[in-house]
Amino acid sequence: MQSFPKRAMEENVPYRANADLPESVRHHLPAHAQSIYREAFNHAFASHAGEADQEIRAHKIAWSAVKRSYEKVGDSWIARLVV
Repeated sequence: MQSFPKRAMEENVPYRANADLPESVRHHLPAHAQSIYREAFNHAFASHAGEADQEIRAHKIAWSAVKRSYEKVGDSWIARLVV
């Protein structure tokens, strides 16, 4: 299970800044997508507090939020066109 930075947990959010995100997220997503991931994760993490699969759900929800605005093309995440 992920070990969250102490300063973030003191403020009741696992990821206070994009720099606190897991390395796999930081190295694959552009900055804006990282912000979407972080905000969605923190909200979902709080919403599912006390549930056994809280962290797993929060990660799934965060990835779903990113996929609404970005799509993976090859090895890169590209912003979806707004129509």
